[in-house]
Amino acid sequence: MTPGNLILVRHGQSTWNLDNRFTGWIDVDLTPLGCEEAGAGARELARARLRPDVVFTSVLKRAIRTQWLMLEELDLLWLPVERSWRLNERHYGALQGLNKAETARRHGDAQVKLWRRSYDIPPPPLASDDPQHPRFDPRYADVDPALLPSTEALKDTLLRVQPYWYQRILPELSRGRCVLIVAHGNSLRALVKMLDQLSEQAVVELNIPTGVPLLYEFDASLQPRASRYLGDPDAVRAATEAVKQQADRRP
Repeated sequence: MTPGNLILVRHGQSTWNLDNRFTGWIDVDLTPLGCEEAGAGARELARARLRPDVVFTSVLKRAIRTQWLMLEELDLLWLPVERSWRLNERHYGALQGLNKAETARRHGDAQVKLWRRSYDIPPPPLASDDPQHPRFDPRYADVDPALLPSTEALKDTLLRVQPYWYQRILPELSRGRCVLIVAHGNSLRALVKMLDQLSEQAVVELNIPTGVPLLYEFDASLQPRASRYLGDPDAVRAATEAVKQQADRRP
């Protein structure tokens, strides 16, 4: 059987993207622009004549709403959707909720860049009794508390995404199904690192634009044979640059 296609979409702009805050597992919503980006991404799928058969997303509302808006635009709200914490954004520990520019002023640009952009150095962790710790969130009640992070580096995000890829997503592709994953900048970075065999340095420099579908096609052995963003190349470049500027924003 010919493997199915994989479509990766980073959620649309969130309210804390706009406010330049570390978001992580905090459950913020989309901005009006983010909602528009979700609809535009769906229209690119329609133009490419791609129709998902199954959808995976995180348990955070900015990804869930992006997924919902895309399926509404495609008139596919009936599709099966599986949500998993393993597709959540990277957990930014004690930095969550803080303004990035203020954090840089307090700790220095070099230290904050290390926390944000190194592959294996996590930010300071949340205390185990912090009310923001995921063990107090009912959406994770069925998850082994030992698996719930108090902080993560990108390496840690990859380690939780990887088993989900092999156990739940890859089997759908092997059955020839078109799979849509709507997730986050860092959980998608983790997937792209696996798929493209990127180095640690290359993946931390990777910027994934919001709302722009990234299509992967696979060979008979389920290895990626081609990938491309859908849409006008100039618009994709502009969206990628906008994400980079947002990530690098300073006072």
